[in-house]
Amino acid sequence: MPVLTCGGMRYQQAWEDLELKKIDPKGQENLEACIHHALELGINHIETARGYGTSEMQLGLILPRLEREKLLVQTKIHPWESKDLTFTQVFERSMAYLQLEYVDFLSIHGINTPELLEQTLRKDGFMKEVRQLQKEGRVRFVGYSTHAGPETVIPAAESGEFDYVNLHWYYIYNQLHWSMVEASSKADMGVFIISPNDKGGMLYHPTEKMRMLCDPLTPMQWNDLYCLSRPEVHTLSIGAARPSDFDEHYEAVTRHWAQRTELADSIEERIRLSLETDLGAAWMMHWHEGLPHYTDTPGNINVREILRLWTFYKGLDLLEFARMRYNLLGNADHWFPGQQAADVDQHDWSCLAGSPFADRIPDILKESHELFHVDKEAKRLSES
Repeated sequence: MPVLTCGGMRYQQAWEDLELKKIDPKGQENLEACIHHALELGINHIETARGYGTSEMQLGLILPRLEREKLLVQTKIHPWESKDLTFTQVFERSMAYLQLEYVDFLSIHGINTPELLEQTLRKDGFMKEVRQLQKEGRVRFVGYSTHAGPETVIPAAESGEFDYVNLHWYYIYNQLHWSMVEASSKADMGVFIISPNDKGGMLYHPTEKMRMLCDPLTPMQWNDLYCLSRPEVHTLSIGAARPSDFDEHYEAVTRHWAQRTELADSIEERIRLSLETDLGAAWMMHWHEGLPHYTDTPGNINVREILRLWTFYKGLDLLEFARMRYNLLGNADHWFPGQQAADVDQHDWSCLAGSPFADRIPDILKESHELFHVDKEAKRLSES
């Protein structure tokens, strides 16, 4: 596996399937240029999904022309997307679009709750079909992708059923999600970090404060080295919309690889000191402790996520990022669960008794709603 991978959810033409004749030649040319440039840089892992609209179809127009043995191809299938088709039938559709005989990696797409994990692992479910596909040589390794927290990911790792995981972990998720990385590594799973640039703080449009704190690296380059300096982390997904989108990351992992830990740690220390100056050391060390899961809060308000967004808005000026993520609450089903803090004063907050900041949190929730809420309904990228 290369330490950078070519993510396939930004260069495709549409988020729904189209007839082949409707594929724009210029858009296809751009996608193929992305693939060729990735391969030139040594990025031979190409990742897509059945839920990425025309991505599989468009990749199928170039992949058969490449040397298959040098490629590592991954697709992801959301088994619940159609009640009329079996998992294998959806897989066959993916393979027909990709025009491949096998995929190296197949992910169960979106195991985001304990209930979905249970559904995935039951003996009479679609995992039986996945194992048959492996026996037939059409799937080499099976993993899963998730937007969930430790309550789902750690049991998934401990199940022993998966070879790898696609998950969210980077600096602004460190305190909440590092245990997931550790558990997956302990289970000898490959750890694949998804959306490190977008979900890591919209680092392709960094705030001036982030630019200053990460100098002499760019924020994206620092985030790359921060993640990859941990031996538990194996590869980062770079969702390219154009060939040049790979270059900043390529420079980070080639020019600075030998010093990745030293550079990452020194910038992290600078960021930590800045956050502690603005928010206090006690807050930065303990804000996440003793918080209830959103299913145990009044109104299912996602307290942990809202406090995370508030913390890094206050400390790193990530206002647009916080607004983008906050407005997904209540609008993205299990992909971004829980509700916004719209009616804080109407609830009993005794569920916060385990937090050292129980007395402050209701006011922070109200402030967050005032700062982040917009009237327009937010949608996930795949629905926008």
